Amino acid sequence: MQIDKLRGKQLDQMFDAILSLKNREECYKFFDDIATMSEIHSIAQRLQVAKMLTEGHTYNVIEKETNASTATISRVRRCINFGSDGYQLVLDRIMDEEE
Repeated sequence: MQIDKLRGKQLDQMFDAILSLKNREECYKFFDDIATMSEIHSIAQRLQVAKMLTEGHTYNVIEKETNASTATISRVRRCINFGSDGYQLVLDRIMDEEE
């Protein structure tokens, strides 16, 4: 995993902080303070791209719907195909909740 290079007390503390959040409103408050609007938008956009890729949408459709660049779409595709299965883990869980 790429993130292993960052593994340590600081990152553990951040993940523990995220895991301590109890609902969506707490997430809004925390992420409003900890990240820029651009960072939050980029992360949300990548998750939407991943969802659309796993649903079989084409790059053109994804690009039009999300305004993501083809480079971003390609990077997300690589993570889905060769990454740590983090996208799939989260997508499976949120899809189960939507049903």
